[in-house]
Amino acid sequence: MDFATLGGLIVAVAAVLWMQNHEGGAITDILLPGPLVLVFLGTLGVGFMGGTLKDGLGLIQTAKKAFLGKPKNSGETVGVIVKMAERARREGLLALEDAIKEVDDEFLRDGLQTAIDGTDPDELYEILTAQIQAKKAADKQSAKIWGDMGGYAPTVGICGTVVSLTVVLANLSNAAALGPMIAGAFVATLWGVASANFFFLPVQSRLMRLSGMETAQMELVVEGILAIQAGSNPRSVAKKLESLLPPGTAVPDKKAA
Repeated sequence: MDFATLGGLIVAVAAVLWMQNHEGGAITDILLPGPLVLVFLGTLGVGFMGGTLKDGLGLIQTAKKAFLGKPKNSGETVGVIVKMAERARREGLLALEDAIKEVDDEFLRDGLQTAIDGTDPDELYEILTAQIQAKKAADKQSAKIWGDMGGYAPTVGICGTVVSLTVVLANLSNAAALGPMIAGAFVATLWGVASANFFFLPVQSRLMRLSGMETAQMELVVEGILAIQAGSNPRSVAKKLESLLPPGTAVPDKKAA
């Protein structure tokens, strides 16, 4: 698990609660059920309206990915590809048919199987890059609904404040209660802005970051598969793939077992 998203959310919310307490207010004053329900449920509702039912139902999965997802180790993938290149160089491409069953990376495994099946290199490249493009489009759409909700949330919060102020105006005769009622009215605006910038928009950014890292690894895998299919020297394969890795990425021992 990568704690960046969860840890960041905890720090951001804690900062708001600390400020409320530091300014002399009670934390419970901004944890009002009405504004919280309106902002989060209302934003979820309009988010559903802007997409398809599939997009909406996928929110749980994408939220889980944003908070619990961890990028694959590209260095380990390079190590696996180089070992495959060494074996293919010694024994031929067909010798990988049994070895790929132990490969965890589904994209790498399927790509190698397609190569073993004798697919033309140009056609293989088109097949694999089409899969990458399809993933990019799907990931972009999955993240978009979170960005949309980040745009809706502040306005939903303002709607909540307007609703609360109508109640305030209806009770002008009760002067003693006006102060707390007006203060409570602005809680919806607070959570509308906070939810957008502390939750919805960061989740969108996190999903797009994960997507970028995953598709970059897939592109690296494509280069590796094509090199294996071409019978390239394993050392050349290693150097080429390592040059595509992010700085500081460790590659395990590449010698074949």
